Amino acid sequence: MPFNIALQFEDGVTRVIPCDANELVSEAAYRAKINIPLDCRDGACGTCKCHCESGTYTQGVYIEDALTDEEADRGYVLTCQMKPTSDCVIKIPASSAACKTEVASYATKVSKINRDSKTTVSFTIEADRPVSFLPGQYVNLGVPGTQETRAYSFSSAPNSTELGFLIRDVPNGLMSTYMRSQANVGDTMSFTGPYGSFYLRPVERPVLMLAGGTGLAPFLSMLLWLKSNPTTHPIMLAYGVNTNDDLVELDALNALKAAMPNLEFFTVIVDPASGHPKCGYVTDHLSAKDLHDGNVDVYVCGPPPMVEGVRKWMSGVGVTPNSFHFEKFSSSTAGAHE
Repeated sequence: MPFNIALQFEDGVTRVIPCDANELVSEAAYRAKINIPLDCRDGACGTCKCHCESGTYTQGVYIEDALTDEEADRGYVLTCQMKPTSDCVIKIPASSAACKTEVASYATKVSKINRDSKTTVSFTIEADRPVSFLPGQYVNLGVPGTQETRAYSFSSAPNSTELGFLIRDVPNGLMSTYMRSQANVGDTMSFTGPYGSFYLRPVERPVLMLAGGTGLAPFLSMLLWLKSNPTTHPIMLAYGVNTNDDLVELDALNALKAAMPNLEFFTVIVDPASGHPKCGYVTDHLSAKDLHDGNVDVYVCGPPPMVEGVRKWMSGVGVTPNSFHFEKFSSSTAGAHE
């Protein structure tokens, strides 16, 4: 069975290609019609040097002018000499356009719509083949009947034909209006992608996830992936919303917690009149100990003020995390989650 190799380009486009255990990554990319930087093919020039962010592999013969021992220790590889021994994520130092890579397009049908929430719509679309992406990434989803697209993170696990999304019901929003009052099961929808550098890295230490509103979607994808690929490191999710009506997917979170003994989560509502046990902002209910003296990877997805608020909170408690990954969104920008 081939390994999945995620090629992450500088412009945020990701292509996931199959690569056999005895196959060079450069040859697998070429077979997929992706022209990653390449020249000598003999491990001599260094043109195909990339960074393997996760996964295991073997390297063939190469000279130090092409790849130094120090670079190899830091995870740099020559794709003309690299053979995977697991799934891998490889950062390509070029744009997808420079590599003549077409963004993958998919035609799907709406299979489920949930309009129970007053402020949020969740829905599932069915693709004719499994869709590979990195948990946390997004796609540009076409609004039926228009030429417009909107960016949404998957709320479902990778490598499935069932693809879930969670969107904010924005007044007069193009996609949210369609999903709230017009969409029906069986409707055709299309999307391109996946995109984005906000995705789950290898879990090698505790993880702190902070979600604002429908910024919960990519974390659901990450947690579903972790459910199938368990880790013993602790995972904490802090999920904040504005009002009681905005609090969704609690059944899904409770089911994940029941299946994952290392997962803890709590919810926070900004509105002080909500009667919720925790009011205010998520950072009001975190402490320095949640940053594990810096031995933690922090992920934040929410509106820009939330992301900046988390930065200030970390600075205020005087702890710098091992890594800090974030995705900002609003109702008027790409990644709107509208």
